Amino acid sequence: MTALIALPPVFLHPLADRNGHPGALLFDAGFLDQPPQPDRPAALPDAIVAVLREVAGGSMGCYYRAGLSEELGRLLDQAGWKKMPAEKLYRADAELASTLPSGVAWIEGEWFLAPPSKPVGSQVASRALALQLVQLVSADADTHEIEALLRQDPTLSYHLLRLVNSLGMGAGRRVTSFSQAILILGRAQLRRWLHLMLFSSREGDQRSPMLLARVAVRARAMELLSRDAGLGKARQEQAFMVGMFSLLGVLFGLPLAEVLKPLTMSEAVQQALLAHEGELGALLGVVEAAERDDHAALDARLQALQIDTDNFNRVAAEAYLWMQTVASGKTGKTHA
Repeated sequence: MTALIALPPVFLHPLADRNGHPGALLFDAGFLDQPPQPDRPAALPDAIVAVLREVAGGSMGCYYRAGLSEELGRLLDQAGWKKMPAEKLYRADAELASTLPSGVAWIEGEWFLAPPSKPVGSQVASRALALQLVQLVSADADTHEIEALLRQDPTLSYHLLRLVNSLGMGAGRRVTSFSQAILILGRAQLRRWLHLMLFSSREGDQRSPMLLARVAVRARAMELLSRDAGLGKARQEQAFMVGMFSLLGVLFGLPLAEVLKPLTMSEAVQQALLAHEGELGALLGVVEAAERDDHAALDARLQALQIDTDNFNRVAAEAYLWMQTVASGKTGKTHA
């Protein structure tokens, strides 16, 4: 599936608002604005414009950096993206400052990957409970065991019932019991929902919303890339899990190997998470290269997996659209 003409990859990054919540996307087109190369178009190809137009149809604002060429700016404007004035954008790669310049509207950078500032007892307990629930669901435990744990965390319980009731169960019918909710949602969807809830906002951890955005993109992109690489359904599910679990160490402020100890998972998933080995490890390397805007590494990894850049761009669009539904709390939809 290697493309005869190499299209440039679409590099997108969520931006946080002043409260640290994901609310916009930034398109990095720096290398596209350089003199044309033999294997690289001088401007945005139609296929990429179509991808960007699709993403701009989501719920988040879509921006590009000021300073691009007039031609690139025009194409991005037509795709529904807006120019981001430099003074509106603030970069933070360490802990997010408590005060920001008055003109700043959006925050870029990887401040949310910094270690947690301090352990919060209720937060640690809630996430530990969510990990136990993931373990039970993965081990196909009895519904009564899962229900007993859910009863220990009112936040998880509330969000589970709200999710299931939002799925459209018919007029006048409301789900009020955990066992009924688990049955309706199904084990596979319950497992995915719990993965997301690990990263959902917790009091005292400002990083949670942006961490959730990052892992949602990773998980969905890895799932779709594994499909494009010809892997089966079971492997695609594992790819999603690897994307979700890849930042658990950052979330807890602990070595990833230590966080994963209580969980039962396949050898392939462990190798991918702890050593970037195997097919799943290669897919994790793809999404990490995209997060770094590392064109050379991304191109090499995609070629090794025999996935062309056009497919990668379509995957990126779908992953970022799905992340927007996750960020808005609409996580009940099934995945391809």
